[in-house]
Amino acid sequence: MLQEYREGLLYDEEGRLCFGESKFLVEDLALEFGTPLYVYSASLIQGALREFYGALKSQAGGRSFLICYSVKANSNLSILRLIQKEGAGADIVSAGELHRCRKAGIDPQKIVFSGVGKSPEELEYGLKEGILLFSVESADELFLLDKLARRHGIQARVSLRINPDLTASTHPYISTGGRKDKFGIPSEEILDISLRFREKCQEKDREKSQKKSQDSKGDTGGVEICGLGFHIGSQILDTSSFEQAATILCELRSSLQKSGFSIRYLDVGGGIGIRYKDEKTPAIKDYLTCLFRKLPQDADLNLLFEPGRFIIGNAGILITKILLSKNNRGNKIYVCDAAMNDLMRPALYQSYHEILAHRKERGKCNSSLVGPICESGDFFANERLLPSFEQGDYAAICSCGAYGFSMSSNYNSRLRLAEVLIQGNKAKLIRQRERYEDLLSLEESCMF
Repeated sequence: MLQEYREGLLYDEEGRLCFGESKFLVEDLALEFGTPLYVYSASLIQGALREFYGALKSQAGGRSFLICYSVKANSNLSILRLIQKEGAGADIVSAGELHRCRKAGIDPQKIVFSGVGKSPEELEYGLKEGILLFSVESADELFLLDKLARRHGIQARVSLRINPDLTASTHPYISTGGRKDKFGIPSEEILDISLRFREKCQEKDREKSQKKSQDSKGDTGGVEICGLGFHIGSQILDTSSFEQAATILCELRSSLQKSGFSIRYLDVGGGIGIRYKDEKTPAIKDYLTCLFRKLPQDADLNLLFEPGRFIIGNAGILITKILLSKNNRGNKIYVCDAAMNDLMRPALYQSYHEILAHRKERGKCNSSLVGPICESGDFFANERLLPSFEQGDYAAICSCGAYGFSMSSNYNSRLRLAEVLIQGNKAKLIRQRERYEDLLSLEESCMF
């Protein structure tokens, strides 16, 4: 009887590693599409989304909600189309991500534009597309967005992202709600900034009404502050941080409502952790319970959730081929054809990814799996108990769906790899492997 080893991964009766709903052999995928190779499971992506939706429906108590998938986790067009078909929207952090979402057919009224430093061009793009909300993280951005919206005669909805001064128990590089983090507006400044902004807008409106000539043709737009939100970090395993943030969020909403603002959107971000090794991850129902016990039950309130890693993280693997092995003064080292430019997380966060051999009978030995890049940080596992690989073997690096390909680069002029989506009984190429022509295409015409 087959038994699942990890999400979507199992060894069959012959000890061969399989992945996806149709149990594609990892070795067959490598031979057909080449390596290194990202492979995703559509059923795992859909399953995570449906689990989230199901838990929301059972606990929302009639409150409106929208899942806005965090595009930065994995922005492949086919992944976005799959998510769009499940009814989800998108949380974006750049104009490029907005362009991808619109190409994938995601309704602009389901898109939230986040990010600590949006350019004027990016803000204008969002205005012209008619997105649902701008998540604004500074007074400067708020006033700039209002100026641009008035210029184009567009009414823009804004959610102010608060910085609640909470340090989530996660890697410091992905903690985003602490006192010294660059993200959000300090919670104690939210009310003052909102009142100051409203006063300035009222001044502009009075000045405009006093003008005899219509010099500002089309200047009928502006910004409406109608939401509040937070995102305190990523890969969070302790739900108490979310509950604390939600408490602060609701207190601020009450203060703004009393001051005449209609706060109809509450954005609780994302950040729930997944299993990479042996972490005890929170059940989605427990995560939502801690939020819903704090969030108000107003009939006109819209709740926004922005999961990324939870949806895609465990739905993807990276297949790589063992090029050679060597012993450096007693240290066993396996060199593979994937590298840090393909999967940056181990080098950047010292993150753990489980590594499996394509054949179960491989023994174990204390060793390292590294890539061919000229950096000591180019590794996937250092001095760990790994399969005893042989030259030509294939390794599956697990839980690479999130922040794998999306953080990849052409460092060392390496070609970015292909991506495949397993859907039903088919394995579909959803991104071609780059060619040398692609590597040079933006430079050759400019070469002097």
